Amino acid sequence: MTSRLAGRFAELKKADRAALVTYICAGDPGYDASLMLLKQLPAAGADIIELGMPFSDPMADGPTIQAGAVRALKGGQTQLKTLEMVRQFRAEDQATPLVLMGYYNPIYRYGPENFMRDAREAGVDGLLIVDLPAEHDSELGPLAREAGLDMIRMATPTTDAKRLPAVLDHASGFLYYVSLNGVTGVGQADNATVRDAIGAIQQQTDLPVCVGFGVRTPDQAARFALDAEGVVVGSALVDCIANAESAEQGVKHVLNLVSDLAAAVQGARKG
Repeated sequence: MTSRLAGRFAELKKADRAALVTYICAGDPGYDASLMLLKQLPAAGADIIELGMPFSDPMADGPTIQAGAVRALKGGQTQLKTLEMVRQFRAEDQATPLVLMGYYNPIYRYGPENFMRDAREAGVDGLLIVDLPAEHDSELGPLAREAGLDMIRMATPTTDAKRLPAVLDHASGFLYYVSLNGVTGVGQADNATVRDAIGAIQQQTDLPVCVGFGVRTPDQAARFALDAEGVVVGSALVDCIANAESAEQGVKHVLNLVSDLAAAVQGARKG
């Protein structure tokens, strides 16, 4: 049976365009507003959704996403509530791939076996666990594969040809290419450097390559969409929530930006 992620990338390959992958943090800016935003992302143009599992020590994230996690946790967001959000999303949307992104600690506390079971039943398609590199696949990888969940790996500018095969081993869904060294939402990647890196990775795998970190504007998204199979935008969306005067306004601003990003990504290869 074809996974939602594989099916979505196959559709987009036929359409000759990249995917827009949007990140939001579950529970930011509150459960109800976050769920409302989650449900509206596909209509705004999100092809794939990364839903962040808020954690108190998100070491790979910059100040924007860290602040989003803090807001969510202060609002009472938990792993159980995050999975309930997925269930409520799936009650209305059976087509859009949804990936949970975050850190291993909350999963460890939940119990890995229980978490995989509940994530699968909720309708999760894949996991991107930032602090669990390929060398530690045995922690979650076998459980994820048994549950039918894609285990998404990350490659960075420092991932050389010697290590890349280890990163790709047992990877599924897509490969997340971190466009620059550092944390999320800080800095801007060089297009030519990223293009070369994507090309080198694509020679080693048939997995779609999605580029993230430092992508904030429609113009940046369009440039990466020329070469990558997907473009990930997160901090710019979380900023919309942080800078809004109300939760409702934050949701509206996120959806407006997603619409602009989607138009740019969808038109990138037509020019």
